[in-house]
Amino acid sequence: MRVLHVITGLGQGGAETMLAKLIEALPDITHVVVPLARDLALGPRIAAAGARVVPVGMRGPLGLPAAAARLAALIRRVRPDVIQSWLYHADLAATLARAVAFARAPLAWSLRCSDMDLARYAPTTRLVVRALARLSGVPAVIASNSEAGLTWHRGLGYRPRRTIVIPNGFDTDRFRPDPAARARLGAMLGWPTDAMIVGLVARVDPMKDHAGFLAALEQTPPALRAVLVGRGTEALAIPPALAGRVLALGPREDVAALTPGFDIACLASRFGEGFPNVLGEAMACGVACVTTDVGDAAAIVGDAGVVVPPGDPVALAEALAALAADPDRRRALGEAGRARVLADYALPAVAARYASLWRGLAAG
Repeated sequence: MRVLHVITGLGQGGAETMLAKLIEALPDITHVVVPLARDLALGPRIAAAGARVVPVGMRGPLGLPAAAARLAALIRRVRPDVIQSWLYHADLAATLARAVAFARAPLAWSLRCSDMDLARYAPTTRLVVRALARLSGVPAVIASNSEAGLTWHRGLGYRPRRTIVIPNGFDTDRFRPDPAARARLGAMLGWPTDAMIVGLVARVDPMKDHAGFLAALEQTPPALRAVLVGRGTEALAIPPALAGRVLALGPREDVAALTPGFDIACLASRFGEGFPNVLGEAMACGVACVTTDVGDAAAIVGDAGVVVPPGDPVALAEALAALAADPDRRRALGEAGRARVLADYALPAVAARYASLWRGLAAG
């Protein structure tokens, strides 16, 4: 079976990482990956897993029609059994290209977010989303990684023929508890052994609310220190009051090695999340989580984490301080989180659900 994946880019985001994991987990399927934009950070990893990577070189959102034309030509050559698109611009490009190519391959869209504040993003993104709402009856199925994502998109006017929720999956051998990681991370950061390390793994984006997280951290005891990981964090302005308490590492390739070294993992997002990968990764590592109530986050952590309202630095500070002061609770939450990922979000089971979806679509 040949699956042609169309994705906005191959940067180190949640959708891109999930696609890479699926390709690694499903080597019996022939994968052709078409990134529209030029960000190809995950390209080598995907190619090493056996997929063919064919960029179409889109130059910004206004280059979407030309990229769709090149994609249509590729569809005619590859003749995929299924076309799977990832993220808004890719959903639109795949829909247009499939029509231009007169392709019969069934199309599946993928929803990866919920309750986005679209006013914070480019006008072209808002136009794309409005167009997708009108076209949402075209794909054979819309797959979402969260119930919240489906609900929010229906509110935007999406009217899909069929939907399915498939959560994100995690490699529990790669993301696993590591008793030595805490000492290694503390030494790398140059922090004292009694420091309490809170990890925030998130690219700089309005939805991730780094400002709210830093405001919360200012209200916590000085022993709490934060390490920020993700694209753009290296350029963040850290408040003077947090001097010496925050280190920003920028994008990292070793998140699986860093995460088990956190005492607490935090998701501080204000809106927009569907199924946040960072929660599943931290839980798989046996790290206690504090998360805002965005997307499906509360359902994901269940009784294995602490949930606070989004956009409330006071509530976030109180949750972080309380968990930092309670090692027994941190340990219990970490153990419960690991068990929850093993039971509900292990990568092999999630990958099998995607494979079943694609085979069902290909069979008609």
